[in-house]
Amino acid sequence: MHFYFYFCRILTIIGPINLIGRKYILPSCDTMKSPLIYDQRDSKWKLLGNILKIFSSRRVKQEISKHGIRPADKAGIMFRVMIISMFFCLDVSYVLRELKGRGELRKFAGVENVPDVLDFYRFMSRFSGENFLKMVNGILNCQLKTKRRGKTTILVDSTDLSVDLNFQRRKITKKSLEDRDFKWGFSSSKGFYIGFQLTVALEYPQMRPLAFLIHPGSPNDAPIFTEIMEELKSRRLIRQEDTLIFDKGYYSQDNYVTGLLNYKIVPLIFPKHYFKLEKVLGQLSYPLHSFDRSKIKNKAKKLYQRLVHEFKLKISDWKRLKNIRGMIEDWNKLTKEALSMKKLHRFTFRSVAKYISLNALLAGLLTLFGYNSKKAIQTLAEW
Repeated sequence: MHFYFYFCRILTIIGPINLIGRKYILPSCDTMKSPLIYDQRDSKWKLLGNILKIFSSRRVKQEISKHGIRPADKAGIMFRVMIISMFFCLDVSYVLRELKGRGELRKFAGVENVPDVLDFYRFMSRFSGENFLKMVNGILNCQLKTKRRGKTTILVDSTDLSVDLNFQRRKITKKSLEDRDFKWGFSSSKGFYIGFQLTVALEYPQMRPLAFLIHPGSPNDAPIFTEIMEELKSRRLIRQEDTLIFDKGYYSQDNYVTGLLNYKIVPLIFPKHYFKLEKVLGQLSYPLHSFDRSKIKNKAKKLYQRLVHEFKLKISDWKRLKNIRGMIEDWNKLTKEALSMKKLHRFTFRSVAKYISLNALLAGLLTLFGYNSKKAIQTLAEW
């Protein structure tokens, strides 16, 4: 199969070949892709149809327009094309050709006038990654059936994002990437790669994406702790006494103290083998204002006591929560294996940010439609 694929690529360059006096023309590589033939009985098409329908709702169009992506009707068409592309792991250009050639597919997708490739990318390039991020959060929030009540748990993890560069064919040095947005990085699962690092925060158990950060290369996770906390705090996504679960990469005694005192959350960072609970507790002390006898200051003291008590309970039994934290790894696998994020054919921070925003929207909608359990997410990743 691999030989046939590369043979097709060669033929697209050199043209047909002559074998034993006869000219043979093998099919192009596009014919090897699965055609997008709509089947209303297929559960995968039904799921995609439910996702595409939300872009026709008045509420979603308001969210799109509110965040500066106008005209909203045209944006809805572009987003439908992009969602289909991600859902089936196909190029946008191929999806557009399929839409133009299949009337039933156009009707299913709600795309009457199919844009050409240049028009598509010209429209998408007009907006910033911040526009897309705010729009995605607005759409996900308006799709929630119930509002959040009380304390919650948030999962945080980082994953590698490789760009589509063949560094094994030609040497790419660190110096040659100084003026590029992406850098060399290292992943324990992938090894060395060129690209970005994505840090994502998900609300458990809904598995709704709340925020993400993008860094070139693969910076150390521990310093990112404060950055992701500031992102969540500035957007009012965390409340007092929320529990945030991190893996060992974010381990630092300072991060425990910062989470408890500065952000008033329970920072459940999985400890390393040399972790000593007594050392962390030794760095904790009541804030000075908590010694005031006023009712407000007394509440602050009681809040501090509850945070420390809950932290001690959870950090002492952190292994029990490994399965919960593992769900964010399944979510990352879903976005990579099933939703076209395994290798990005995008080479600027701006384009990567917009692509990740729409990918998070698609994954978030899938979880909102009920695919938020560990088994369901794993099934989608292998679909």
